[in-house]
Amino acid sequence: MRPFQIFEAIFGLFFAGFALFWMTMAAKGGGSFWMFGLVHFSAGLGVIFHAIFWSAYVRKHSNYSLTDRRAFIASKLPLVGKRLQSYPISKETPLELVDGALSSLYFASKSRRGKNGNTYTTPVGFERIRDGREVYRLMRDIQSRSSQD
Repeated sequence: MRPFQIFEAIFGLFFAGFALFWMTMAAKGGGSFWMFGLVHFSAGLGVIFHAIFWSAYVRKHSNYSLTDRRAFIASKLPLVGKRLQSYPISKETPLELVDGALSSLYFASKSRRGKNGNTYTTPVGFERIRDGREVYRLMRDIQSRSSQD
């Protein structure tokens, strides 16, 4: 989990916890007014689920491919559908290897718009793959061949 995901899970926990507290107090007043808190409680649980499980779910439903010129990321996600993203590999492509038992190899970035209109960049690449060093070597070979052309 990344630091932001930990913060997101804690926020969801507090959100759901407060909704649960509110529903308990509202239920003591009698009637069914407490059920309005179910929406907030569910939203808190959704935030927790997203923080903990979403990135793993996306990786499970994604396929990575590498050719002698491009890297491809294909995914099939609910509500989004099938998506194929293509990234050219050239000598200018920045490569970052995060080595480990399951390595990540980043070769692009995306700008995203956050709340309040702020933009931030997120890395794009092959995440948590078994042969990360080998894929990194293959991409370096592609870069060296493209510089010779």
